[in-house]
This record gives sequence, C-alpha cells and structure tokens, in this order.
Amino acid sequence: MSDWNDVRKLIEGAFEDRARLQDPQAKAAVVKALHGLDRGELRVAEKKDGEWQVNAWLMQAVNLYFGITGMETTDFGPFQTRDKIPLKKDLEKAGVRLVPGGVARFGSHLEPGAVLMPGFVNIGARVGANSMVDTWATVGSCAQVGANVHLAGGVGIGGVLEPPGARPNIIEDGCFIGSRCILVEGVLVEEDCVLGANVVITASTPIIDVTGAQQVVHKGRVPPRSVVIPGTRPKQYPAGTFNIPCALIVGRRSAATDKKVSLNQALRDFEVQV
Repeated sequence: MSDWNDVRKLIEGAFEDRARLQDPQAKAAVVKALHGLDRGELRVAEKKDGEWQVNAWLMQAVNLYFGITGMETTDFGPFQTRDKIPLKKDLEKAGVRLVPGGVARFGSHLEPGAVLMPGFVNIGARVGANSMVDTWATVGSCAQVGANVHLAGGVGIGGVLEPPGARPNIIEDGCFIGSRCILVEGVLVEEDCVLGANVVITASTPIIDVTGAQQVVHKGRVPPRSVVIPGTRPKQYPAGTFNIPCALIVGRRSAATDKKVSLNQALRDFEVQV
C-alpha cells in the first residue's frame, strides 16, 4: 500500500475540501484509486491478523468519483443505459463468467472463477474466487464477498459508503447465503456459515445462539460455521406484546467435514430452507 501514499493524501485532501477536485492531480488520484479497486490491487476492507480493517480513503475515493464523472448514454443493441459509472471490461482476461443480464460496475472486482448471473455488483465491491452471485442477488457498494461463497437468488447485500471508515458488509469464505436473505449496516458473516432463506440481519438485529442451555446474543456478527434461520421474539410495547424479527443460530457446520458434504448435511440436519 505504500506505493499509494501520494494518491491517498490527494484523495483525503479532496474529501475534506471538495474544491480541490478542480485540481487535475486530485482528479487523477481518484481515477487511479478506482482503477486499483477495479483490478483488485486495492480493496476497501481486508483482513489482517484476524481482524477486518477498513481503508477509509478508498471509500472516500468512491464517493468522490461520482463528483468527477458525467452522465453517459450507451446503447447495447435495443437496450440503452444512462449512468455515471461504466461497466467492467476485460472479463475474459479476468477469468470471470457474466451471463446476460448480469451487471458489474467499474470499480468492483471479481476474482477468477467468479460467476455473476443476472445480478448486480456495485462500485467498490469485491467478489472472491469461485463465488456465485445468483439471479437477482445484489452485492452493494464496497461489500466484500469471500471465495467459494454462494449468494442464492434474490440475496441483498447492502452497500456502505458513509461515513468513510464504517465497516462494509462482509461475507467470509465458504458461506452459503440462502434465497432472499438481507444483510445491511456493516454485518460480518464469518467463514463457512449457512444462512437459511429470508434471514434478515441489520446492525441491531439480535443473532441468538440457541444451541446451548442459555441463549447467547450477538449483534452485527455471525460466528464461524453457524447455521442460521429466521426467528422472532416477543417484546413488550405500551400497546401490547409483539413479536419482532431476530436470527437464530440453530447449529454448526463441522470444521472437520468436507465443505460440500457439510453444507448438505447442515441443510438436512437443521431443516434449513434455502
């Protein structure tokens, strides 16, 4: 990252004072950072020494990029788009499969072997090697999806752009995220988790481990190898008692078992709908 120090300083300065975007050097720095994200040389968040660290200046670069680009109209046969952000290019060289209807914007990065069905990968996001973004699944701005992950149909991984430095939504390696799951507000799903269909997790959603004699409540983080289903729990309000959404950890995938076997077994053992 040391080679990027000058670029970083220009971006941080322009983010503090938008008038500096009139400086061609500042504009060039923003564009260079976006190309670094697009090629995978840079990433908005990365795991170091077991902890996720956010590169706030790259979030700043993404925000600033919208201020220096103009609307462009592009024709694709009978279809037309009008947008500030172009689409990714050189997919064959990148080793990426993108089927018709799939959209990956410039500034996102898909690692070799990634498959994008008619879903959407937004600027600043990253999808790991051999991962599948299934039909109508969305990987929001700056979201980080690990290797060998399956985002099933209609999954919504929210974008996080502000404030710069806030943790994006992160799905670690080996996870299966079931149909119509929604993950927003900087949620971390740790490696090898299975989320059943329709699990919704925000920063404040109680993630309750019910596998022991006493419940254990997590927020904003799903522990490794968890098998999770949607649930509700009662809460008292002045008007009465109502059930509010939560997520229930009902089991664990075995770390000693082959991942594919472990996934299938988890779905059978815990009756997880996907």
